[in-house]
Amino acid sequence: MKVLVSHPTGNANVRAVIDAFNRSGILFEFNTTVAVNPEASWLKVLPKSLRDELLRRKYDIHRDLIVSYPFREMGRLGFGKLGWKNFTKHEYGKFSVDAVYRSLDTRVTKRIEELEISKKPDAVYTYEDGALATFKKASQLNIKCIYDLPKGYWRAERDLLGKEREKRPEWATTLAGFKDSDQKLRRKDLELEYAQHIIVASSFTKSTLSYYPGNLPHITVIPYGFPPVIEDREYTYTKNRKLKLLFVGSLSQLKGIANVLEAVNVLGNQVELTIVGRKSTEACLPLNVGLSEHRYISSLPHQEVLREMSNHDVFVFPSLFEGFGMVVTEAMSQGTPVITTNRTCGADVISHNENGWIVEASSTSAIVSQIKLILESPYLIEKVGRAAMDKARTRPWAQYGIELVEVISSICKDR
Repeated sequence: MKVLVSHPTGNANVRAVIDAFNRSGILFEFNTTVAVNPEASWLKVLPKSLRDELLRRKYDIHRDLIVSYPFREMGRLGFGKLGWKNFTKHEYGKFSVDAVYRSLDTRVTKRIEELEISKKPDAVYTYEDGALATFKKASQLNIKCIYDLPKGYWRAERDLLGKEREKRPEWATTLAGFKDSDQKLRRKDLELEYAQHIIVASSFTKSTLSYYPGNLPHITVIPYGFPPVIEDREYTYTKNRKLKLLFVGSLSQLKGIANVLEAVNVLGNQVELTIVGRKSTEACLPLNVGLSEHRYISSLPHQEVLREMSNHDVFVFPSLFEGFGMVVTEAMSQGTPVITTNRTCGADVISHNENGWIVEASSTSAIVSQIKLILESPYLIEKVGRAAMDKARTRPWAQYGIELVEVISSICKDR
């Protein structure tokens, strides 16, 4: 059994997939855009910012297992650094994210078509927005089509966030999911139509697929793993100081940032807030005002984000629409108790009042009520934080890989 995996950028969850497949011996190859050898001399002549970006594209699998098509992605990165927005314009730019996904999809299609019959993979494992052409060709060749949907289904997003736009019109500019063309949305639906098995990382993502108007194949929920747990965590909060709250994520109401700012305004001098994340737009006045009133950091290296998590009392992530939300598991691994919603991975990794708290989505009052309970019972910070670390220890990334390989093996046997 061999599986071809394709993804343009190889983020954390994709890396976990290819590492697990590689360790188990089922990885046929990984098709991507940029795969960098850190020893390459040409890297040294690039500007530092671009060099650092490219060095993230190092993969810990044998080079013979990687097939790369770098042109579109290198263009996207380069023109992005130069600020030439016409080239990277949403959907229609020659080097847009969408163009990168579609280009890789086309390349993978040609790749599996050109392979000899005896040397073709048993399955292709690919992702939303980059699967349609691959699935069409794989179906013709009797190759299994496995679809990884990393975020909720678009019809559910339009419904749930459409209600939020009506509720908070001043935040509407931060909700970018409504920019997708009908053509792009049709592609998403066709990908689901061709998929023979769907993998999702949260129960919430699975629930959003109930909005799909057609028939769906089997859907398997496999939550992502936790990063390594912090070795030494101290809890220092007392009622003599403000409760230190932290938010990390894109500064969009998709992530519930408006609710965080509103809750902090209600709680006043009982709390202090740190916000880490990039603005989704400069045109949202309440966001700009909120950032000016609190400690704001636009970007940090990953290890510094983890350090911020361990230096705060409570992590607040009240997302309204989240495929998983790895910041939740990252905070838990640092012993920082999390307040999140049931529209994230919360239902899959948190037991309410035991190792975290789950509140109603889009409800500022629910966040305020939960924080007030913590202020009244400060011992909860350490109790829940340590329980969060215990949970994180039970599910390292390797466990995610083991469960995924078991599912894929079962799918491929059923040919």
